[in-house]
Amino acid sequence: MSDHNNPPNNIYEQLQADVVQGDTQGAIEKLVAYLRSNQQFHELFEALKMKLRLELGLSAAQAEPEEPLDEERELRLERGLLDACRDVAECFLAEGRIREGWMYLRPVGDRDAAAKALAQVDATDDNLDELIEVLVHEGVDVERGYDLALSRLGTCNSITLFESALAARPRSDQQKAARLLVQHVHRELLDNLKRDIEQREGQPPQEGSLAEILQARPDLLRDGTYHLDTSHIASTVRFARVLDEPASLNQALDIAAYGLQLHPQYQYPGEEPFLDLYPASAAFFRTLLGQQVDAGIRYFTHKADSVDRNQFGTVAVEVLIDLLSRCGRQDEALAVYQKRLPKGTRTMGIAPSLLQISQRFGSFQSMREICREREDLLGYAAAILQTADETVVPTR
Repeated sequence: MSDHNNPPNNIYEQLQADVVQGDTQGAIEKLVAYLRSNQQFHELFEALKMKLRLELGLSAAQAEPEEPLDEERELRLERGLLDACRDVAECFLAEGRIREGWMYLRPVGDRDAAAKALAQVDATDDNLDELIEVLVHEGVDVERGYDLALSRLGTCNSITLFESALAARPRSDQQKAARLLVQHVHRELLDNLKRDIEQREGQPPQEGSLAEILQARPDLLRDGTYHLDTSHIASTVRFARVLDEPASLNQALDIAAYGLQLHPQYQYPGEEPFLDLYPASAAFFRTLLGQQVDAGIRYFTHKADSVDRNQFGTVAVEVLIDLLSRCGRQDEALAVYQKRLPKGTRTMGIAPSLLQISQRFGSFQSMREICREREDLLGYAAAILQTADETVVPTR
């Protein structure tokens, strides 16, 4: 490989010879090939820009502001630059230079393409931090990135990653990570518990779940015994509330059942309306699973009515609306929205929006009424424009 700082003189001579002969296309092709073969990828991007500009009839390099281009050439220039970004990004990624590769992929805005490109990059001790940064923090492939974190960094660091990188990301990204975390913690907790039982009793337990094992041995945890860092158990139960998929919810409920049996010193308080962390979380999971639904709704309705809004804001009301909507009770969710979120209330982003609930309900009549009542002109307009099939009932 040539020294990047001292390229052989013949590349200069070749470029000059081509230009003297009027073959600018040949010169730029040689430059691109040279930079690519010598892995000078930042310079390669600039050379690809020169090539593109020449193809568009522009000067190779731009020193001063240009006159605006016509619409067709402007579009071709934009598309060409994005293609150059892809090209250079793939070069960097092929060399395992993840952060630099992502720098060129980010303007493209194609996260699926970025995920596919990064799927070809094996995780190593040297590139793990960069991979997790791009996959999780940048949201390119949260599932793969969080799986890498769990397997390489362990539960504690993965919980910290969830709190720092995923709290502000869309629920769909949170769900991918939460599912992996719940599976990981449930498996680890169940394995540890079974080993403990085998040591105590001389054979592994016949029961299959955490709840069943503890139900058969009600005194096991009363002396302060635990089988996994209790803060990890609490955090996993908290993060699991975003889940909708039944298998993961059942595992989350099983972890919460274990938490319920922990010694009181490990019964860490949560935040309203989950102040009683494990009982409230278990009720929440059961409701989402279609178990004891009415009891769960009553519990969180009581919380919505009793939690001090001056201290905790609308969190309890929003949790109730979210729970009702996720259970398919859209009409009840709309009723709670109308009754318990007064006009002008600044929500916390926990509950689905009025528009989301109405879309799930398949009717915008309630949304129209609520928005008209609250003098929300934009919301009202959105509601009446959503469908031409509903009859708009005049409001007084």
